[in-house]
Amino acid sequence: MTRSYRFPANFVWGAATSAYQIEGSPLADGAGPSIWQRFAHTPGMMANDDNGDIACDHYRRYKDDVQLMRALGLNGYRFSLSWSRVLPEGTGRINQKGLDFYSRLVDELLENGIEPNATLFHWDMPAALDDRGGWLSRDCAHWFAEYASVVFKALDGRVKLWSTINEPWVVTDGGYLNGALAPGHRSKYEAPIAAHNLMRASGAAIQAYRSVGRHEIGVVFNIEPKYPASQRPEDVAATRRAHAYMNEQFADPALLGSYPPELKEIFGDAWPDFPVDDFQLTKQPVDFVGINYYTRSVVKHDDNGYPCKASRVHQKHVTHTETDWEVYEQGLIDTLMWFKTRYGNLPLYITENGAAFYDPPVAEGDVVKDPKRVAYLRDHLRALHQCVEAGVNLKGYYAWSLLDNLEWSLGFAKRFGLYHVDYATLKRTPKASAKFYAKVIESNGEALAE
Repeated sequence: MTRSYRFPANFVWGAATSAYQIEGSPLADGAGPSIWQRFAHTPGMMANDDNGDIACDHYRRYKDDVQLMRALGLNGYRFSLSWSRVLPEGTGRINQKGLDFYSRLVDELLENGIEPNATLFHWDMPAALDDRGGWLSRDCAHWFAEYASVVFKALDGRVKLWSTINEPWVVTDGGYLNGALAPGHRSKYEAPIAAHNLMRASGAAIQAYRSVGRHEIGVVFNIEPKYPASQRPEDVAATRRAHAYMNEQFADPALLGSYPPELKEIFGDAWPDFPVDDFQLTKQPVDFVGINYYTRSVVKHDDNGYPCKASRVHQKHVTHTETDWEVYEQGLIDTLMWFKTRYGNLPLYITENGAAFYDPPVAEGDVVKDPKRVAYLRDHLRALHQCVEAGVNLKGYYAWSLLDNLEWSLGFAKRFGLYHVDYATLKRTPKASAKFYAKVIESNGEALAE
């Protein structure tokens, strides 16, 4: 008997993108520069000196891209808004043309039967606010709530799913600790402050939504399960530190109102004593949580492993993506079951899941063959179905990504898209993974049995 992979009724089948990665025209129609506009134009920070000036030109081609979504059969689309399009200085003056772009996009989605899921912040803080301290300033919570309120008033009702901040761990680890991402800082002392202020800002935006919004708001965490390389006490301890640093540092203050004790051990004298009252702000009731899952880490103790005295052990004889991430769908099951145990059975969305595999720069034929990505999607969606059967309160899935796009400081070399983008002509071509995903959506999961 063939196993059924049917998902619940009203399950959201979506795809995801972010503003700076696909929109292009970052300074068009009165927009202000973001930290990524600045970072991408700083020599040596981006692979091949790539930048988001054109990206996928979604700012001008959004109607065509919505038709790509419709061809997939999506009933949900997750995107982010550029803060500096809406408020060029980050606060104060509203740029109506920037806000109007998102209003037109939302209308286009709804006209095509696609529910928008809007993320307020996907890493692109206005440069003007970075000049005022960025996430290191306690004022950022007020700045973010002001921006959020402007967007809520313009779009809530048409948008019924909101996320405050996407992957705060990446913002702080890449942007404030290791310097690989905008704004490019490297400071053990700055990272905890930025992390804490991000969660204060998320809480402030949720508070703002409760005063004007009528639907649902949550926050998005990237979770990467950690497994010890051995049962040696030092490897187990390193795994626990790495898990607390990546997976609990942000979810705990948002959902439990505290920090895991390992963070004090990890950061030492760089870990501040935060005001107790702050946790009343970070722990705001959420309507759902978004989880981004890509891979796992196998961890060993490493005195030089920064900042957790831990390092990843590369696994042999398994598939790795172009970003050198192990393909490990069991990790998705382990992640969701752990999350349910620690935080309760909250409504969850998989807000990002996907893989970068090699695709040619120019599409060959009408469909780009990408068998590894098809297998990745099939295996991870089957794993998700197992979680649903185990009682996880899963509401939807957004594949990363709709389009090949600017993969941040890695430039355009890594392709995650369901649709191939020829960056010379900007032509979109479906991949076999898009065709496969469309069958899954049309059958509400049953095609996973094939």
